[in-house]
Amino acid sequence: MSDTMQQYKCPNCAAELRFHPNRQGFVCEYCESFFTPEECKAANEQMNAHAAQIAQAQEEFSQQSQLYSCPSCGAELITDQNTAATECYYCHNPVVLKGRLSGEYRPARVIPFKVSREEAHNIFHEWCKKRWFLPRSFLSDSQLLHMQGVYVPFWVADCQIHGQMRAVCKQTRSWRSGNYEYTETKEFDVFRDASLQFKGIPADGASKIEDQLMESIEPFDYQAAVPFEMAYLSGFLSDKYDVNKSQVFPRIRNRAVNGSDQLMRASMTGYSSIRVTQSDMQVLGTRWEYMLLPVWFMTYQYAGRQYSFAINGQSGKQAGTPPLNTAKLLLVCAAVALGCTILGTIGGLILS
Repeated sequence: MSDTMQQYKCPNCAAELRFHPNRQGFVCEYCESFFTPEECKAANEQMNAHAAQIAQAQEEFSQQSQLYSCPSCGAELITDQNTAATECYYCHNPVVLKGRLSGEYRPARVIPFKVSREEAHNIFHEWCKKRWFLPRSFLSDSQLLHMQGVYVPFWVADCQIHGQMRAVCKQTRSWRSGNYEYTETKEFDVFRDASLQFKGIPADGASKIEDQLMESIEPFDYQAAVPFEMAYLSGFLSDKYDVNKSQVFPRIRNRAVNGSDQLMRASMTGYSSIRVTQSDMQVLGTRWEYMLLPVWFMTYQYAGRQYSFAINGQSGKQAGTPPLNTAKLLLVCAAVALGCTILGTIGGLILS
């Protein structure tokens, strides 16, 4: 009996489940989810059936892909088997062939690039026009050569949520009668119990890429996703995920729980004020899909710090933290200060 229990995997994060004697169910020590024995058995039967279906595809992927390693920063990049050499898009150093890639890194689907390199360059130039104090080298043609089309590894999750919320809600109305003004306040104990489902919550699986940067270029349209084929990697790079499902699950859970909380609060309409006294959101199950999403990515080293710029390769939405040329900024500030001094002097002479 105990051997069977140890084989159960968490339906949310795929970590191993442990039987909890006091609760008479299974608890995930990693994400703290709880499941009854019946829920556990049904979920693991589905997981085992799915694993058998993708085993053959993973074997084909391992034969067709190559893994490159950067000796400078340690990044590991995926290419098709025809790529002879390339450069690391993090630090711009040459990378060396490391060998074949394990089939477990084969994505289920991919969203092909829609934004061309020329369009990405134009988006970058428009983004730079709004920022006056960029270093000149940041705008150079040589810097643009380092802009890479990258398929970023993403874990995309569908979450089933059971939520309960209790709140004290008030309705207030005021009216005037004669010389008197009246205010009536009604107080209600409002309760919500709902089953919610969130589809397509993304979390990137690359530790070297800033999570906030990737969230800033969302959303991606998953309707354009197609079954993965190695041909989509031709002419592009792909990062090897080094953050697994268990590690990104807290981010997924937070987004699902916060979204559920907001939806249930929004359902309490028609009140003057709402004070939530209890909010309990539980993730009952999570369906995972490993996908590659298109991103035009560029890094820039300046004054001992690395800056990153990214463009959604499907929609063209861009984000990044621009480097600041402090010398140019100080020069402009000095010129403005000098101009103000001159104007002040001229004004003083005119008044005198």
